[in-house]
Amino acid sequence: MSESINQPTVYELIGGETRLRTIVDRFYQLMDELPEAWEIRKLHPEDLSGSADKLFMFLSGWLGGPSLYIDRYGHPRLRARHLPFPIASRERDQWMMCMRMALEEHVDDEVLREKLIEALFGTADFMRNQPEAPSQDA
Repeated sequence: MSESINQPTVYELIGGETRLRTIVDRFYQLMDELPEAWEIRKLHPEDLSGSADKLFMFLSGWLGGPSLYIDRYGHPRLRARHLPFPIASRERDQWMMCMRMALEEHVDDEVLREKLIEALFGTADFMRNQPEAPSQDA
């Protein structure tokens, strides 16, 4: 019988609760301040604190930390919860721009940061529920 080696979770590698809260707070600050994030910002309530709390709770469990979101709200059902909001590539890209910037500021390990960005992009892409706008080039 072999002993399993306890590897640190991504949650632990990024700095746990304090660092995750910092990332989420910066993410929403960027979304609120950057004009180029307008489409994604307008899908959120005026007060972003509830959105920040939910994202923090979700990411906590998603990254291997405490399953705060599931404990409070049940299964995330991300796609179903996002269906009421029109999300196309433009909104996905704006969300990712803000998240990338927050991660670049607060996750020093470049390899870890890029893996997080890749994983988050896959999740953000799955939230798309709108057809793409016709190209302006035609």
